[in-house]
Amino acid sequence: MGRQWLHAKRAIVNLKKGQVVGKLAKEITVAAKLGGADPAGNARLHAAVEKARKASVTRDAIERAIAKGAGLGGDRLVMDHVVFEGYAPHKVAVIAEVYTDNHQRTAPEIRVLFKHGVLGAAGSNKFLFDHVGLVEAHTAAADADPEAAAIEAGANDFARLTSAENDDIPEAATGARFLTDRTAVHAVSAWLRTHGWQVVTSELGYVAKQFPVLSDAQRAEVGEFLQQLEDHDDVQRVWAAVK
Repeated sequence: MGRQWLHAKRAIVNLKKGQVVGKLAKEITVAAKLGGADPAGNARLHAAVEKARKASVTRDAIERAIAKGAGLGGDRLVMDHVVFEGYAPHKVAVIAEVYTDNHQRTAPEIRVLFKHGVLGAAGSNKFLFDHVGLVEAHTAAADADPEAAAIEAGANDFARLTSAENDDIPEAATGARFLTDRTAVHAVSAWLRTHGWQVVTSELGYVAKQFPVLSDAQRAEVGEFLQQLEDHDDVQRVWAAVK
């Protein structure tokens, strides 16, 4: 679900470091804009800052991104949030979330990616997804029970998560993805952090209700198309109905 295709793709093709740093900085900026400049009270910002630190993003860059998003100082964020719906090859539903300071430039570029992707196409498809809160986390405790954690934290559901599905999860750790109400993301993240879990993702996202059956060759085509979307500088998240 969600971005698992990207985690598999990373095993073969790594995004350029400069692009990764740029996307992490933008994620910090967006998180600060949506939830404020204090990571302690902004679960999405806390997770974004931790990812940035692991990727060796400098402290100055992190602080500038937070200040820009929160509107502190003279460099304020002027950015539109746009959601594009469409289909990858083999009728795989896709939602791409974009943050851009120039909608007139970005929108045609995204539409071209859908139009010229291998059998890709634009089209309404949000009804094929549930819009939910997503929290991904891991703990070093070998006997950790994600189901019990989900119940105690107030999540609606959970799924075990491995390092093969999310490269932010250490191989020896117990990982899980927790599905929450959209208003409960911060509360669930905060509970997990205070009970020995390391939160690596905390955000609103889209979970597909059903998944087309694909062969390995078809899945590879879908992955190539999705990678083209992910590589666009203004694309912040790509959600796809592919396992």
